[in-house]
Amino acid sequence: MFRKISNNQKGFGTAPVFFTAISTILGAILFLRFGYAVGHLGFIGVIGIILLGHMVTIPTAMAVAEIATNQKVLGGGAYYIISRSFGLNIGSSIGMALYLSQAISVAFYIIAFSEAFIPLLDYLHYNFNIPYIDKRWIGLLLMTALSVIMLTRGANMGVKALYLVVAILFSSLLMFFAGNPETRPAEFNLAESIENNDGFFYVFTIIFPAFTGLIAGLGLSGDLRDPSRSIPRGTLWATFAGFFIYILVAYKLVISAAPEELASDPLIMERIALWGPIIPIGLAAASLSSALGSIMVAPRTLQAIAVDRIFPNTKINSWLGRGKKETNEPVNSGLITIVIAYFFVAVGDIDFVAKIISMFFMLTYFAICAISLLEHFAADPSYRPTFRSRWYLSLIGTVTSFWLMFKMNAPYAILSIVIMILIYVLVSSQKSKEKGIENLFRGVVWQTSRQLQLFAQRTDKEDLDKHWRPFTICISEDTFLRRSSFDVLRWISYKYGFGTYIHYIKGFLTKKTNQESKMVLGKLLELAAGSKNRVYLDTIISPSYTSAIAQVIQLTGISGKGNNMILFEFSQNNPGALDDALDTYDILYSTGFDICVLSTSYRGFGYHQQIHIWITPSDYENANLMILLGYIILGHPDWKKGTIKIFSLYEGDDELHNKKDQIKELIKTGRLPISFSNIKLIPMDQDADTVKAKISNISSEADLTIIGFQSEKIKTKGNKVFTGYDRLGNILFVSSNKEKEIK
Repeated sequence: MFRKISNNQKGFGTAPVFFTAISTILGAILFLRFGYAVGHLGFIGVIGIILLGHMVTIPTAMAVAEIATNQKVLGGGAYYIISRSFGLNIGSSIGMALYLSQAISVAFYIIAFSEAFIPLLDYLHYNFNIPYIDKRWIGLLLMTALSVIMLTRGANMGVKALYLVVAILFSSLLMFFAGNPETRPAEFNLAESIENNDGFFYVFTIIFPAFTGLIAGLGLSGDLRDPSRSIPRGTLWATFAGFFIYILVAYKLVISAAPEELASDPLIMERIALWGPIIPIGLAAASLSSALGSIMVAPRTLQAIAVDRIFPNTKINSWLGRGKKETNEPVNSGLITIVIAYFFVAVGDIDFVAKIISMFFMLTYFAICAISLLEHFAADPSYRPTFRSRWYLSLIGTVTSFWLMFKMNAPYAILSIVIMILIYVLVSSQKSKEKGIENLFRGVVWQTSRQLQLFAQRTDKEDLDKHWRPFTICISEDTFLRRSSFDVLRWISYKYGFGTYIHYIKGFLTKKTNQESKMVLGKLLELAAGSKNRVYLDTIISPSYTSAIAQVIQLTGISGKGNNMILFEFSQNNPGALDDALDTYDILYSTGFDICVLSTSYRGFGYHQQIHIWITPSDYENANLMILLGYIILGHPDWKKGTIKIFSLYEGDDELHNKKDQIKELIKTGRLPISFSNIKLIPMDQDADTVKAKISNISSEADLTIIGFQSEKIKTKGNKVFTGYDRLGNILFVSSNKEKEIK
């Protein structure tokens, strides 16, 4: 079971979600790398990047809004959503990837912030001869200051600072749009770009972190007054606002500077703006706000993972999950985040860091869209979000994000997936009882099965005799004494048919017998787990075996159709056990059932190598069904070394050649894997006992013998029809209600 994650509500509303998301969207990439993108790809190419990026982010934002309005979203944001939908095993794998991307994002924005000081450093160097200071030192100093603020003041201080930096950010954008630079080209081409430009997906990889802001807003879920209201609104507003602002910025850049200037000057926006210095200030504000958002969100993700006891050591989980008593601020998780951020700040390469976080964020977006898509098809009654996305939007987000991972950087994509798999294996070894993703897929499989059953039932207008396949049901009270009938059923249903095995419990339906039936079903499932079977298992409680049969033959099969064949079983030592089943023979025959009776011996099915089929002159209707069943059984892996031999009894020499030609033509046109050399024609004696003796003698070493029988003989001879084959192993007696056609 999931542990409850503390939701220490501070009363934050929608505004912090919106501002955290929009300040990350309109952040460092916009000020430092967007001009580079326009210069290398032109306006048309950049619009392609914006549209492609939002083919991932808009479906993700819609999915986030949907999932957030279906369940109470507590601390952990995106991790909480994923883990409660996919389960802890796979949720924690994605959650760790998400946490690393958030922690590294702190460094990304700190590095961007330090680049905002380049104009100031240039000014001091050229006017006052002050030596250049490595921008990494500025980043490390800012990282230190930010760490002290977050560890001492927490999210409240971060949200207050967020309002100020967002105000500066929007002011810098207004100044940029109001600018009219002297370098503005007289003519411009929306598709123009520099020569020897970087490829589309290389540029996309560097630009994509600009579209990751919606995850930042999710991370505040544990500090919101009403997450199900604030998360959808704040996330969607920020996503759509960012989409339109990026298009406007791209257009402003392309009409304001030549592609060469855009590609070579990281701070080209400073030369375009109405008041140039506002751009480095805006960059600093955007980077700082994004860094604030990331450093608030990342520790909360790690804390939520620890609270779920994902790490293998109890002390580590306890230490990382601990927060301040009054506010539950994740101080310890914050320390780990700061250490990771310090390392990447020291690296100082903004493009390198951008590639890493792009991959991890893309993986997270894929997971969120996949959850929404699967929930649409699972039709879970407990999934009732007040906001509904569309399944095709989630499909677009799922496919696009997965495809882009490999288009952006295939080695990074493979590495990130390998890391996730390793985390999944580690967590699964600690939480083996967690069902994981199968909880969500179970509903999808159930709905798919349901639709296929309805489709099969409603659209099949073909002649079922011409396009026959077995829909077989077996009822037995000797399940735990003999498995022969279950084996026959799993062979029949493995590839070509459907099988339902029902264990019969004698009695009336009461609380006691109902509990017994559930216990028996559990034992059946355990018993069947070790075999290659595709049999549907169930139990039935009825006062008599005959009444149980009458009930079962009226059931619709799991295929969406009614059953067309019934299998009975008895031990050769106790043929009287078959009498109750034979009492229902007239009902079964009148309702169109083909009837199979399995006679079991101590020899079982031997080595699964030889199937002997015996056809008599009276088996006109049975012959094709007998051959088909032999072929179907041979298709199971248990019989991979098996062969079929057909023995045909004929009356008189005149019939000999005609009979052999008929069988050969049947095998040839039916495309059955039976060698002509395995067809034997044997003269028939009129005495039934002599026929039984002949069959017993010739097929004494067969692993399964298939023999036909006629319904009229059941009325006169009863169970004696199935006795007298003393030297044979297991025998499958077959009676076809109608002749089957082999195509």
